[in-house]
Amino acid sequence: MDLLPAEGPRLVKKHGFRSLKLVNVDMDGVLGEEPFGVEFGRLENGLSYYVRSNSKPRMRAALALAVKAGSVLEEEDERGVAHIVEHLAFSATTKYTNHDIVKFLESIGAEFGACQNAVTSSDDTVYELFVPIDKPELLSKAISILAEFSTEIRFSKDDLDKERGAVMEEFRGNRNATGRMQDARWVLTMEGSKYAERLPIGLEKVIRNVSPETVKQFYRKWYHLSNMAVIAVGDFSDTQSVVELIKTHFGHKSSVPEPPLIPTFSIPSHEEPRFSCFVESEAAGSAVMISYKMPAGELKTVRDYRDLLAESMFLYALNQRFFKISRRKDPPYFTCSAAADVLVHPLKASIMTSSCKEKGTLKALESMLFEVARVRLHGFSEREISIVRALLMSEIESAYLERDQMQSTSLRDEYLQHFLRNEPVIGIEYEAQLQKTLLPHISASDVSKYAEKLQTSCSCVIKTIEPRSSAAVDDLKHVVLKINSLEKERNIPPWDEDQIPEEIVSTKPNPGSIVQQFEYSNIGATELILSNGMRVCYKSTDFLDDQVVFTGFSYGGLSELKEGEYFSCSMGPTISGEIGVYGHRPSVLMDMLAGKRAEVGAKLAAYMRTFSGDCSPTDLETGLQLVYQLFTTNVTPGEEDVKIVMQMAEESVHAQERDPYTAFANRVKELNYGNSYFFRPIKISDLRKVDPWKACEYFNNCFKDPSTFTVAIVGNIDPTIALPLILQYLGGIPKPPEPVLHYNRDELTGLPFTFPQTIIRESVRSPMVEEQCSVQLCFPVELKNGNMVEEIHFVGFLSKLLETKIIQVLRFKHGQIYSAGVSVFLGGNKPSRTSDVRGDISINFSCDPEISSKLVDLTLDEILRLQEQGPSDQDVSTILEIEQRAHENGLQENYYWLDRILRSYQSRVYSGDLGTSFEIQDEGRANVKNNLTPSTAQLALQRILPYPCKKQYTAVILMPQKSHLKLMTSFLRSPQITCSREAKVLVGLAGLAVLGITLWRYSRRAQKS
Repeated sequence: MDLLPAEGPRLVKKHGFRSLKLVNVDMDGVLGEEPFGVEFGRLENGLSYYVRSNSKPRMRAALALAVKAGSVLEEEDERGVAHIVEHLAFSATTKYTNHDIVKFLESIGAEFGACQNAVTSSDDTVYELFVPIDKPELLSKAISILAEFSTEIRFSKDDLDKERGAVMEEFRGNRNATGRMQDARWVLTMEGSKYAERLPIGLEKVIRNVSPETVKQFYRKWYHLSNMAVIAVGDFSDTQSVVELIKTHFGHKSSVPEPPLIPTFSIPSHEEPRFSCFVESEAAGSAVMISYKMPAGELKTVRDYRDLLAESMFLYALNQRFFKISRRKDPPYFTCSAAADVLVHPLKASIMTSSCKEKGTLKALESMLFEVARVRLHGFSEREISIVRALLMSEIESAYLERDQMQSTSLRDEYLQHFLRNEPVIGIEYEAQLQKTLLPHISASDVSKYAEKLQTSCSCVIKTIEPRSSAAVDDLKHVVLKINSLEKERNIPPWDEDQIPEEIVSTKPNPGSIVQQFEYSNIGATELILSNGMRVCYKSTDFLDDQVVFTGFSYGGLSELKEGEYFSCSMGPTISGEIGVYGHRPSVLMDMLAGKRAEVGAKLAAYMRTFSGDCSPTDLETGLQLVYQLFTTNVTPGEEDVKIVMQMAEESVHAQERDPYTAFANRVKELNYGNSYFFRPIKISDLRKVDPWKACEYFNNCFKDPSTFTVAIVGNIDPTIALPLILQYLGGIPKPPEPVLHYNRDELTGLPFTFPQTIIRESVRSPMVEEQCSVQLCFPVELKNGNMVEEIHFVGFLSKLLETKIIQVLRFKHGQIYSAGVSVFLGGNKPSRTSDVRGDISINFSCDPEISSKLVDLTLDEILRLQEQGPSDQDVSTILEIEQRAHENGLQENYYWLDRILRSYQSRVYSGDLGTSFEIQDEGRANVKNNLTPSTAQLALQRILPYPCKKQYTAVILMPQKSHLKLMTSFLRSPQITCSREAKVLVGLAGLAVLGITLWRYSRRAQKS
């Protein structure tokens, strides 16, 4: 008997996957040499091309030029040149000069930014464009730009000198603690090969001094059409016309008769493990990394694919164990995960990484090795593998259901891997059939065999990272010998499995009822008022067949807490999440959700409490069950749970204290937001005052009263199926006898927010291993109640204008930064419908410490110029195009619609009619968009920012702390001592992050993290 409902297009597709025919497989059968679903070929000059029509998103194309030339091809005096070539491509070519390519991309709404348009790796360089194609000439011009990259990059001295500053800033940004640790890990892993000495970022002396001739020589030597491919995936009416465009722009180019062969560089294997104890004084914490290197074999046959599935199952199962161990009493680590990836063309690695408490690296290492040895001795249980099998099956099912809705960028990436790595592209239909056929026959024994490849005699690299040295190489060797001895003596017990409940909700609640119902045709949404007071709005879409997203919010958050309660209550989500806010411990819930696509998170902010979810339509019941459990679970703190959480919190505080950016960020908050306890950094002494009972009690109350919550649901919803579930699990949440945390939005307690009334420029000097410099320039914003909706839209347009112009000046004109960001914070006041909006606009960038003050002045000069003279017509046109393209893309996304509905509810004009509020929001955007001209933008800059901008701002610059010797030397050399007062700011302040406000997620993805 088929127990599935027979109605609804979504369920037909679901049934289609379940009835998908298995395939008769020949294990030695070749997966397919030609890529699936694409127009694939090669021009006479050697250029490969891939063209595919795909309508997601509409009227957009994802393009790429892939070049099989990376940093490993560099000679000693060229180290960093491959990356410099990538930078120069966007600077000047034969046809385009003075960053005309960047201007064109921005003019059509295709943003240019750091790491958005190109990447250089050890083996290859990839240039990417994502462009609108609603005008015929746009696609042709975009392809012509890729053609320019292939043979026409210009290498004048002026071009190179202008780009050195941007490359140097990228180099400097890579020399922080994370970058140093990654580089050291890479060198240790690749030891004995050329890869170890060819990091893509290169050497500082080369970046500063390399000649245009040397850069050009590398380009001419390795950039050959036979080493390149053009990939075009987009909403094309036909693929042949795109192929013709590629031929038009590339076909006339000639290829060198005998271009040099791309050499291969071997990486020697080793039986003895390599050890390293890396001490990094700025490290975020202590960690252990174990790598097992192996040849990166090609994926050619069905047997290869089956082996890859078995490897994936092994890693999933191992990660499940790691997660459960991290939730035990006195765990050896806070987090631990395993993954596998191809590092470079000839090399693949399985990598295990854990984070642990200080001086805990040896214990963490022992536990990691112990668990892999346990698998070798006893294997995984059939139950563990059945859970993993369900996880993989649900993932391929989701991919199959959304096979016609894949993003063009995702398909482009598949064809990139086909060209660069020779990975087969077999199509999701056949891959779904393969997995459905193969997965049931991969046994626990098959999966467990993969552990044989993870032995310390298999090219193993073991590295610890600590802020202060506590472990030595001999200690690591002793741990390895200890585990090897235990395994040899078979003195390792089998895995002890948990008992897993069958149901998330043990007793189904009585359904609520619909008290009122409203239809909003302008949104395509239905609103329900439920019998327990909860307001629910749902909108059915067809953007993704396998997605439903939802968010619920209630007014009243952390701003209502007194100082004595704040630190304890702000830890509520963290402590409660560790115990289990959905009625089950996280490690148990992980198994219960196996094979289901449902996740729910809860968050506390200054003025709101929210929960959010993402699930498959067929797992909507599970998602709503998790919400029901969130509201009906009373979390009680246990001694061990609290101990683990507080250990993690203390490690986090210590990590912040080691980070050079901490003093800088703290000073920024102190200057801009005052010295209130709400913005003050948490100290160890604060953590020791936390009352876990108070924390859990507060969190329980935050999600107790359904009558205070409004919920928006967007996605592939069949109302005949979804409504009964909404009534049962949302309508069935019991309403407490008395209101709990019931607040009027107009009477909330505002944050103690005070922006300085004068100019403040400060330098914050912090000890650093290597020089870093960050700048934050901040202006107060106050929007008067009245024309608020349009003013908020103006802020959005102006922030993009400022970002674009500052990058033009500081990067393209002066060549001194890599990137800049503009962030907006409008949460200074409570979300009352009558009060003004207060906040700030901040500009952030990193740069050479020696010129930081000069760049602050240049930024102020540019903003003042915009206020006094206004932007150009082209500037305004560019910003309008960027916003419009983003809006068009968003209209095809569930999350975008969810956000629009939530903003309509939370708007100051909302008074009970969602449709009217939504319409006013849209009208506000349209009015600003239609009336934005150079003069209206100029007036808005004068109105919204202080005018002139130089009369009120804060500028904070993070500077390296000089040694006493350097300070004495500078004093002796300088005839006068001046006090430099500049500044730089952390980008994340707009989010108003508060330690202890965390988003807890439980889903199939949890095992990967």
